[in-house]
Amino acid sequence: MGLLERCDELFKTSSLYEVLGTTKHATEADIRKAYYKVSLRIHPDRAPDDPRATDKFQVLGKVYAVLSDEEQRKVYDEQGIVDEETDALSQVRCWEEYWRALFPQAQKKSRQDILQYYVRYKGDMDAIMESVLCGSADDEPRISSIIQDAIDNNEVATLSAFTKESEKKKKARRKRADKERQEAEQMQKEMGLGDDDESLTKMIKLRQASSVKNFNSFLTNLEEKYAPKTGKSKKGKK
Repeated sequence: MGLLERCDELFKTSSLYEVLGTTKHATEADIRKAYYKVSLRIHPDRAPDDPRATDKFQVLGKVYAVLSDEEQRKVYDEQGIVDEETDALSQVRCWEEYWRALFPQAQKKSRQDILQYYVRYKGDMDAIMESVLCGSADDEPRISSIIQDAIDNNEVATLSAFTKESEKKKKARRKRADKERQEAEQMQKEMGLGDDDESLTKMIKLRQASSVKNFNSFLTNLEEKYAPKTGKSKKGKK
């Protein structure tokens, strides 16, 4: 599926400009500002309840890559098509890193979010990872480093749940992440998706969402089985 079709699927419009909430007359600076504004709204970290947030974020990055390139934008404006063979669209790219490089100031906000979760969850890395990056093991070293740096600089208190976390708990978290990745890879093969990082990330998100759904179903079953019944009780036999 091409970029325009993906835009229509995820954003309900095939217009690259409408995806960014801007117009064909937008300047390069306008395009950049529009990309930043929309990306903040749909960033996976800030829209954890949207199962398609990762897909939208990646497609949004491609939209910006096209419109920020003078030649590609000219072709799109004149012919209404997108060259899918360009390096920006054909090569596998980490759109999160691309976004961070474009907006280094967002890193500061991301750091603040991490430290807020650190305080809120009293240093529990399981809860921190689930809140900040949906349990992505790849980013855990970076997150831990941010927290440790803040502790060393007396920005946040030293919490034993973080500083004295057992190796057993760390291994359990890595094991869960590895299991999710393996299950995602299996789903990826069964659904006939490509081997690129975007497809795998999507499968991991689906696997995590499935786990939450199963857990909620489990709680519902427990409630139905053990919770006190409301309403009038049946009369006993006379």
